[in-house]
Amino acid sequence: MNKPSFDLAIFETAARRIRDRVRRTPLLRVGPARERPCETGCENLALKLENLQVSGSFKARGASNALASLPAATLDRGVVTASGGNHGLGVAQAAWRAGVPATIYLGRNAPPVKAERLALWGATVVTEGAGWDEANAAALARAEADDLAYVHPFADPAVIAGQGTVALEILDDAPETEVILVPIGGGGLIAGVAAAAKARKPPTRIIGVEPEGAPTLKNSRAAGRVIALDGVVTEANTLAPRRSAQINLDLIAAHVDDIVLVSDEAMRAAARWLWLEMGVAAELAGAATSAALIAGAYRPLGGEAVCAVVSGTGTAGMN
Repeated sequence: MNKPSFDLAIFETAARRIRDRVRRTPLLRVGPARERPCETGCENLALKLENLQVSGSFKARGASNALASLPAATLDRGVVTASGGNHGLGVAQAAWRAGVPATIYLGRNAPPVKAERLALWGATVVTEGAGWDEANAAALARAEADDLAYVHPFADPAVIAGQGTVALEILDDAPETEVILVPIGGGGLIAGVAAAAKARKPPTRIIGVEPEGAPTLKNSRAAGRVIALDGVVTEANTLAPRRSAQINLDLIAAHVDDIVLVSDEAMRAAARWLWLEMGVAAELAGAATSAALIAGAYRPLGGEAVCAVVSGTGTAGMN
């Protein structure tokens, strides 16, 4: 099977397709602050606030593009997926908008609030297994048994194209951007952002951020193949699949400049910083890129224009 093409036109088409289905989220420049997230090099730092996205995270982009790409007869039967919470919310929102049923499988590590929010969008929630990997196996079985469209959270070309629209907006609003920091779960967001950014502005550097307890893509990239972690140890459950996919690894290998790791403690500190200094409510995963700056996992060069993607909303910073 031919590999999908991810040229600039793919991302621009996705942007047009989802324009009226998702929010164009703001780019917030850090500017004056009592505390900056790094001692030096953060003079030109901006935050891409995907925590303000409809459904609460960037996942609405990929889900909306995927559902809008399905044939009507397929979509009408309903959709099914597995999620750590955010992708499920994106699919549920897109399905609600389309007027079709959605079934979302969650692992037991998904926060209860995610299930509650899924119900508000009218989705059917099924809890299966300890985490995403087990929930995903159940979702795939359900899709095959009931002939439902399955929407993969990160290994679907339409999902990746939708996520890449984040990069187009960043470079539209701040064309001077030189570095984009992107959190990594399964790899759909960073695959899309990296491919889109390099297509629009090739010199842009892309830095991925993973939890120390779930270095799925860092280890796979080092090994040169997709590997499965024996286990994950992080509270940032939306960044914690044990295995990614070849399509994501290929795009990351081609377009991502580096992947750094952060601890859960660093993400908690970053979530507090986002809330207290910026008034931004982010979950641990959404604070991962700020954590990379605070902990020094990524040290900006003096004067370089950096954009950190705040991927999802939450209350971690208010605890």
